[in-house]
Amino acid sequence: MTAHTNAFNAYKQNSVTTASPGELTLMLYNGCIKFLNRAKVAIEVKNIEERNHYIQRSQAIIGELMSTLNMDIEISKQMLPLYEYMSHRLTEANIKNDPAIIVEVEGLVTEFRDTWKEVIKITRQQQYGTVGQI
Repeated sequence: MTAHTNAFNAYKQNSVTTASPGELTLMLYNGCIKFLNRAKVAIEVKNIEERNHYIQRSQAIIGELMSTLNMDIEISKQMLPLYEYMSHRLTEANIKNDPAIIVEVEGLVTEFRDTWKEVIKITRQQQYGTVGQI
């Protein structure tokens, strides 16, 4: 490995270990979107193995998001079925080799991510009285 690669990997590791829970959730959403995009590309180039891999990675992230829900909070009770729906749709996309389903799920994940970014922004404004970039 080059020194540049080692430095980048150290930076990535440090950004995860020092991130707040809210930032970690944002990272999960961004990772899911990245893997969904890669799954669409894999379908385009007819690479079944990669399609399966990236859909499963996306489902793993959705599973992680589901496991972090606090079911004592009402919004979590509303989000759980949406996450379950997305995971189910990704199974269908994998079976049917259907990029349209991936686009549907990507839209939902993007909406969740964008909403979450706003929550972080508002929380920071309330805590610190500043507007920080995310």
